Amino acid sequence: MQKQASPEEFALKETTPKIAGSRAIIDGDKNMCTYDLVEQMNYLYVRIVKARDLPAKDLTGSCDPFVEVKIGNYKGVTKHFEKTSNPVWNYVFAFSQDKLQGTSIEVMVKDKDVVKDDFIGKVTFDLVDVPRRVPPDSPLAPLWYRLEDRSGQKIKHGEIMVAAWKGTQADEVFPDAWHSDAAVVGSDAITKIRGKVYMSPKLWYLRVNVIECQDLVPSDKSRPPEAYVKVTCGNQAWKTKPVKGESPMWNDEMMFVVPEPFEEPLVLTVEDKSEMLGKCVLPLSMVSRRMENKSVSPKWYNLEKHTLVQGEKKETRFASKIHLRICLDGGYHVLDEAAHYSSDFRPTSKQLWKSSIGLLELGILSATGLSAMKKTKDDRGTTDAFCVAKYGPKWVRTRTIIDSMSPKWNEQYTWEVFDPCTVITISVFDNGHLQGGKDSSIGKVRIRLSTLETERVYTHSYPLIVLKPSGVKKMGEVQLAVRFSCSSYTNMLHKYSLPLLPKMHYTLPLSVNHLDILRHQAVQLISVRLGRAEPPLKKEVIEYMLDVGSHLWSVRRSKANFFRMVNILNGVLAMIKWFDHVSNWKNPITTVLIHILFVILVFYPELIFPTMFLYLFFIGIWQYRKKPRHPPHMDTRLSQADAVGPDELDEEFDTFPTSKPSDKVKMRYDRLRSIGGRLQILIGDVATQGERFYSLLSWRDPRASALFLVFCLLAAIALYVTPFQIVLLICGFYLLRHPKFRSKTPSTASNFFRRLPAKTDCLL
Repeated sequence: MQKQASPEEFALKETTPKIAGSRAIIDGDKNMCTYDLVEQMNYLYVRIVKARDLPAKDLTGSCDPFVEVKIGNYKGVTKHFEKTSNPVWNYVFAFSQDKLQGTSIEVMVKDKDVVKDDFIGKVTFDLVDVPRRVPPDSPLAPLWYRLEDRSGQKIKHGEIMVAAWKGTQADEVFPDAWHSDAAVVGSDAITKIRGKVYMSPKLWYLRVNVIECQDLVPSDKSRPPEAYVKVTCGNQAWKTKPVKGESPMWNDEMMFVVPEPFEEPLVLTVEDKSEMLGKCVLPLSMVSRRMENKSVSPKWYNLEKHTLVQGEKKETRFASKIHLRICLDGGYHVLDEAAHYSSDFRPTSKQLWKSSIGLLELGILSATGLSAMKKTKDDRGTTDAFCVAKYGPKWVRTRTIIDSMSPKWNEQYTWEVFDPCTVITISVFDNGHLQGGKDSSIGKVRIRLSTLETERVYTHSYPLIVLKPSGVKKMGEVQLAVRFSCSSYTNMLHKYSLPLLPKMHYTLPLSVNHLDILRHQAVQLISVRLGRAEPPLKKEVIEYMLDVGSHLWSVRRSKANFFRMVNILNGVLAMIKWFDHVSNWKNPITTVLIHILFVILVFYPELIFPTMFLYLFFIGIWQYRKKPRHPPHMDTRLSQADAVGPDELDEEFDTFPTSKPSDKVKMRYDRLRSIGGRLQILIGDVATQGERFYSLLSWRDPRASALFLVFCLLAAIALYVTPFQIVLLICGFYLLRHPKFRSKTPSTASNFFRRLPAKTDCLL
């Protein structure tokens, strides 16, 4: 058994960074970020645009120019161009003013050579003469400067266009600039360390209903074909069951996840054992789109078939046909995250989107005490840290700080908020791209927006906790500043009465197993698309952010969910124990008061419900003083990570399927993990419902608690003035109402309850 760590080691700490923290401006559709959630960092920017008429240095009468910018001990280099006298670089260098030791900026143009680079010319600027630019001022216009030789004399040919100014990280060139605190010399490494904003591709559910085929012609006509249809879209493939006959009927429905813009077509092949009886290729751009549960008309498509004649493919004149119903369902939300941690619930189709309710601003300040993730050539531990945050389809990545256990990013990002019951995920990684390896995870933070008060700036240092085969380990801390600004409080409160998912999920629901398969496909598609960016957001980063593999069996997770359920039942047990004390006269005064209350309620039953709601109202008011002041964070004790045994960890980090040598043990072990995983999810869902019930009066979500207390007060008044028999009649007729008067979407009360926060946000 691993030694338990002290709770203080993994505690959330409130910080006081030097930030302005003023309110963001929300002006219609334009979200203006004031960049006030981070500490101001002063930079000296040098922009190298281009050069012209450079003198030749090679024997061939040309040059291979590049620029070297040097300030004190810092040096930045652009890429070189081969055999040109008029290169265009358009590079921006950002030097941290806090670490500058020089008094001048030296911009040198050199000729790339195999042995030693040749000097072409230079331009020098005094730092005191460099102007300061404050956004949103107009960008500083670059100017042409005549190059000088080493002695300071103007050369006959050669000019360079340069601009230099002083600014902060709020400058628009900051994300794409080369940074001196990155400590990487060379232009090729700039793209590997710079920050980036990514957008997930728009994902659609593609529904394919294979109905039937007609006039299939197999090569072996002595027997009827036993045909099946293979449907392929990219790397996703499904098969129908085989059916005998020349006109088989399947009526099988299958679904795919496809990203827009559509690159891969839908390919259907009708096969009989090893023989292809026909093929149909359909571009997805021609497929009809639907926004709600309306029937789509099926269509007949020709099946192409080629035969080999003297080694050449020739298309047969007679074409078999296939009957299909195909559509792109835009009324669903394509799940790419775990349902408990989802950051977006909007449907795919933009026509169904509602207006935003506010703005989420995140300031990624710094990290402290990071663990060494790799070793340098001199066997010294080092970390090249960057931070990734995801909310909705927007991913952000900070620049990489090279060789630092306490990196300072001070970068601020904004997102539009369409639902308060969503979660933003922030993770810290070690950049393995510089060495050609994988990015390693350092820790993760999840923050549910509904647990935040509007317009308040939360500045905390969150522990970065990772579970390893050796046990739970704190990898450091990350300092964040978060603000949730509301543009319409009425619209935000109205969200609590709406279904969590789009209407299509209830009118035409998908099974849980089907959603899991589609979610896996969505994650793979996002990994492929974002992996094409520069710098790429690698697959291991995306899978860690989206909690891939969290559904697998784990003794630790099952124990955590079990104890969550025990904590819920403790409240019921406490009430039973209290009643036992009352009935046994442990406290005579309390027992006498209960007797008096019981007599009153028996003779005046109309006071039962008003008394109950009034009691809940006063409990909620009393609990307000215990309202949580800080957002939730990863809890090692709740996750059972601080008391997990080595054998349980060995099982949790085992591969799936298991790598055990015995085939029989492998089969039984995998079956046990599969069944255990389902039970684990079931127990967790039950615990979640109980935690949501307790959160009604806990003020974990201040808006939901306020709404519930207002409801309790109004219900108490309404039930007081309404005869008890009328209340029972209304409730009875409502529960027994005809199905015609029942809606397929969940009720307002159900929607409100499902939006309440639970402790799932605190689980590792």
